[in-house]
Amino acid sequence: MHDRTIPRRTLLSATAVAAAAVAVTAVPAPASALSTVGPTGPTGPTDAADAAGAARRDRLRRLVSRMSLQEKVGQVFVMRVYGHSATAPDQADIDANLAEIGVRTAAELVEKYHVGGIIYFAWAHNTRDPHQIAGLSNGIQKAGLAQPTPVPLLIATDQEHGIVARVGKPATLLPGAMALGASRSPADAREAARIAGAELAAMGINQNYAPVADVNVNPANPVIGVRSFGADPQAVADRVAAQVKGYQGAGIATAAKHFPGHGDTKDDSHYSLPTIHHTREQWTELDAPPFRAAIAAGITSVMTAHIVVPALDPDEDPATLSHPIVTGVLREQLGYDGVVTTDSLRMEGVRKKYGDDRVPVLALKAGVDQLLDPPDLSLAWNAVLTAVRSGEISEKRLDESVLRILELKDRLGLFRHPPYVSRTGVDRVVGIRAHLTAADRIADATTTLLVNEGNLLPLSRRREKKVLVVGADPASPSGTTGPPTTVLAKALTELGFSATARSTGTAPTAAGIDQAVAAARGTDAVVVATYNVSTASSQRTLVNALVASGVPVITVAVRNPYDIAYLPGVRASLATYSWTDVELRAAARVIAGRTRPRGRLPVPVQRADDPARVLYPIGHGLGYRS
Repeated sequence: MHDRTIPRRTLLSATAVAAAAVAVTAVPAPASALSTVGPTGPTGPTDAADAAGAARRDRLRRLVSRMSLQEKVGQVFVMRVYGHSATAPDQADIDANLAEIGVRTAAELVEKYHVGGIIYFAWAHNTRDPHQIAGLSNGIQKAGLAQPTPVPLLIATDQEHGIVARVGKPATLLPGAMALGASRSPADAREAARIAGAELAAMGINQNYAPVADVNVNPANPVIGVRSFGADPQAVADRVAAQVKGYQGAGIATAAKHFPGHGDTKDDSHYSLPTIHHTREQWTELDAPPFRAAIAAGITSVMTAHIVVPALDPDEDPATLSHPIVTGVLREQLGYDGVVTTDSLRMEGVRKKYGDDRVPVLALKAGVDQLLDPPDLSLAWNAVLTAVRSGEISEKRLDESVLRILELKDRLGLFRHPPYVSRTGVDRVVGIRAHLTAADRIADATTTLLVNEGNLLPLSRRREKKVLVVGADPASPSGTTGPPTTVLAKALTELGFSATARSTGTAPTAAGIDQAVAAARGTDAVVVATYNVSTASSQRTLVNALVASGVPVITVAVRNPYDIAYLPGVRASLATYSWTDVELRAAARVIAGRTRPRGRLPVPVQRADDPARVLYPIGHGLGYRS
């Protein structure tokens, strides 16, 4: 074990076709080579490229000039909508749309508000299965092209992978950011993004709100955590750049988030307004590098955070609404001139200081282009319209944002080709064997072995034939099968062990602990899935009781890798950084010795009794003897 003092600053720390419900038959649009596009045009400009870019902007400016003010206002909004179909959703979804938005369907949303984009959520019933998603996307694009000024839409979602994804099986589900950080392979990060991007594009989703560019230097961070690639700014920057190239090489837009950096907070901006106490120098050293790398890699959009950073804005406005941060830092200091989008405007972090009618206006005045998911679209849309009509926001300023949005759509090829996808394209790309095999290969490099006293691992099918799997079973993320204990037990059984599962939950009761200890008697080893263990967690009581029973105990931290600091008595411990099936199966292969542990910690693990000291540093990870 390693034990050293951490510096204080380290601790500080997104053509007519059949209706969406009908089978899709249109030819898919070819992927654009977005990986070569910089924030203001192609990287490595030539005279021909400059001329082409100028011609494109002139063409798009003419399009903007033909749009009504209402159409321009609509372009800056990206909105949620309920339903699996653009024209024929279920009645419950119609009712939800009427209650929240005042329209019945996605098609009506586009017709009434001329929105520039729509964001998909699983809870909004947008993502049932790949063919349905493709049909919904086509129906939305059909509505966009039926407007008085035909404009295709950006169709977005949060498919970060790992613990945050909106499209589940049978799509390929890949390791998340911190797992990819543990693999130490930017090539794997790029390949994961390429696969994810290709599958999203096949379903008509052309913008992914990823990668996460936050540097997670605070173990108590409740909102980022394993969604970050790690705690080392340069390592995070390398993986962010790799994923930008992977996604955009697959022809979809990306969004580095959450600017100016959400990695050092103990508060969740979904529910409160966090303050980041970094100095400007600390921000430059810790938070800026991944965003600089994203911009250099040609990122097509940047998402703002609902956080206060007094060192960057002394008025302490949320970054989303801060002119000094969006315009002063992002655009002027970092030189970014692409699309800036807000995080969801339904989050409490952005609603704490100003009313829902002022938030969208202030965001545009700050330099933002896209207003994502306002709680009340009618209120927000009319507030922006009124602000332009009154002169608070000039129409020229609005045109700047609309032009950036249209340029992004043009780079995606949405104006050059019918923006539709096909069932055949879905079947050729989504969840294919090659992608699933690649996901397993990438996951095999992420599992991190933290402790292995007496070389307990790998388990032997002869010596440790009977295995009990107990522990936390959080709701399965990303449309995977789950629950974790069942997935682990099944995987171990398939690898030749006799494994049974018993869920004890994230807060095991005294009775549940007694039952688990009784079930462990007569077994050869116990695998315990742990989930965000803390000092007061009864998961510690469970593990201690199992260790006291004398049966060898292996813990598997299925979310944050910090659990081991609270479990000093275990003989072996692994970190998977996610409880998705692909990561759990990889952990089972390591436990069984089918693969060797190759992951290395991308964050430090502090001591539970002295958080100022490191128990395991960045880069820690054990292997197996030959």
